[in-house]
Amino acid sequence: MFTGLSIANGITVATAISTATERLRRSSETARLDAELLLARVLNRDRSYLRAWPQKKLSLDEQKRFHALVEQRHNGIPIAYLFGEKEFWSRTFEVSPDVLIPRPETELLVELALATLPMSGTADVLDLGTGSGAIAVSIAAERPLARVTATDLSSGALNIARKNAVRHGVRNIRFRLGDWFDAIACDERFDLIISNPPYVADDDPHLNRGDVRLEPRLALKGGRDGLDMFRIIAREARYYLKPHGRLMLEHGFDQAEALTNLLSELDYADISRHADLQGHFRVTTARWEPSSRSFSEQTHAQ
Repeated sequence: MFTGLSIANGITVATAISTATERLRRSSETARLDAELLLARVLNRDRSYLRAWPQKKLSLDEQKRFHALVEQRHNGIPIAYLFGEKEFWSRTFEVSPDVLIPRPETELLVELALATLPMSGTADVLDLGTGSGAIAVSIAAERPLARVTATDLSSGALNIARKNAVRHGVRNIRFRLGDWFDAIACDERFDLIISNPPYVADDDPHLNRGDVRLEPRLALKGGRDGLDMFRIIAREARYYLKPHGRLMLEHGFDQAEALTNLLSELDYADISRHADLQGHFRVTTARWEPSSRSFSEQTHAQ
């Protein structure tokens, strides 16, 4: 158990949070927030309750469960994995070590996708590397007439994504197991192809820091420069997009220019960069034109 706090009668909410914060300070940049989230979970209350009742005494069982969670967090296990869920786009999604934890910045990808999809019309959408299904399920839920296909190379990830579709009552979605477009029939075409692929360079030191350490490497590592998956997706998407279909890709904060150049070289049109709330270019979008398609399909067939 962590130092400075023993399991005993009389331990209050305030004392438990204070001591846990000190325990987590070296392993987390959000130590106090983590402590509050963990204790709120144990007490089945929200964080406002902790502030309203700082002198409430914890039972011995509550202390034991809180201690166990704090130790796991201290050892690097992300809060989302400890809870088995994460909030995204106003919904709660099941997560596990099989999937990348949904990030708030990825909501920009959903926002942009919804802006292009008709409210009351049909559309075919492909989410490549769906992971937990957060993107695909959110889009399918907001656009019930859309036909959403979600793929992933990991069977464990697809299992989580299927559970999330059921959890949110989404039925206009299908799941395919496979590596990028290998999961898609050669005659299928989509109005929108969307992806948040692995884009961290293989030797990036951030892979060994913080919560990322325990997330699946399959969902993070993108080759020597972090762009390998974008090269595959951008090249192959041309043969699966309908005329005027759109491609939307989330990427690292410093990859927008390289991705713009890549899409331009592949004859995409209307290439646009979109910034997140921190002002970083986080999503790049492009359109595939029929004239470009004709040339590229002939090249592809040769």
